[in-house]
Amino acid sequence: MKCLVLGGGGFIGSHLVSRLIDEDHHVTMVDVKQPPFAKSRANAVKIGDLRDPLFCKNVFSGDYDEVYQLAADMGGAGYIFTGDHDAAVMHGSAMINLNIANAASAGTVGRLFYSSSACVYPERNQTDPNAPDCREDTAYPASPDSEYGWEKLFSERLYQSFARNTGLTVRTARYHNIFGPNGTWTGGREKAPAALCRKIAELGATGTIDVWGPGTQTRTFLYIDGCIEATTRLMRSDFGNVVNIGSEEMVSINQLAMMIGEIAGKTVHVNNIPGPIGVNGRKSDNTLILDALGWAPSQPLRDGLVKTYDWINQQVAQNAAPAN
Repeated sequence: MKCLVLGGGGFIGSHLVSRLIDEDHHVTMVDVKQPPFAKSRANAVKIGDLRDPLFCKNVFSGDYDEVYQLAADMGGAGYIFTGDHDAAVMHGSAMINLNIANAASAGTVGRLFYSSSACVYPERNQTDPNAPDCREDTAYPASPDSEYGWEKLFSERLYQSFARNTGLTVRTARYHNIFGPNGTWTGGREKAPAALCRKIAELGATGTIDVWGPGTQTRTFLYIDGCIEATTRLMRSDFGNVVNIGSEEMVSINQLAMMIGEIAGKTVHVNNIPGPIGVNGRKSDNTLILDALGWAPSQPLRDGLVKTYDWINQQVAQNAAPAN
């Protein structure tokens, strides 16, 4: 097949490109940059800004069996929940999706996958860290906790509208905290698993790390391999409804830090400090995707953290080494 991966220079996108290449498909990757940690394995690379309608139109000048739309302005809590980047997030990501929906419907596209987010779910359903409700049908009445979530919900409806009016075949998933090697681990856009891995890697045998919020806030985290498997399975299925892609293994952020400390073989103390945290609790409800596609995560959280910590520990060591 001919596959197009938009946002293929990002964390999830670069892993998806590798999966599609391993399946012997012809892959075109589009992004504003090459992946930061390794050159893209894509057969063809187009570097440019999808906010530009002319560039986006050019991208869709070819025929594609599968288009994966992962391009977005995003980051972890330090980027999304401070409010400092709301205008850029809303404008940039909305422009990208408006351009893609228009260009894809005018081009020759077999089907399009849109990566939405768990951030679309109402804040009112996620106040209890021990009992969050993130079933797909609870997204309305809408009340996301961030502008990022509002843009994702708008873009879900955008692609659904184009599907109804133009015949574009669309698949949509709401990702829940995807993590793994080759992802952002420093600089302000990193998410909790990567940030904690970095902080612990920078410690000696024992030490204290800062954790935003009370540390009782809960999340589920899905290792990248499971995300890619679920994404391709959904794309190639006949199931057209929006589904969660995530893990149901819920931990508090303090528990996550302790788990990483154990993996690292270090004695870690947590200092909980004020900071952006998002909702109090979030857990992927996988009932629908299990029933529709027979998919569930294939490995526990700890296994993915081992691989992720090892990779980030190597990055920290390389960046700390003196230049020759």
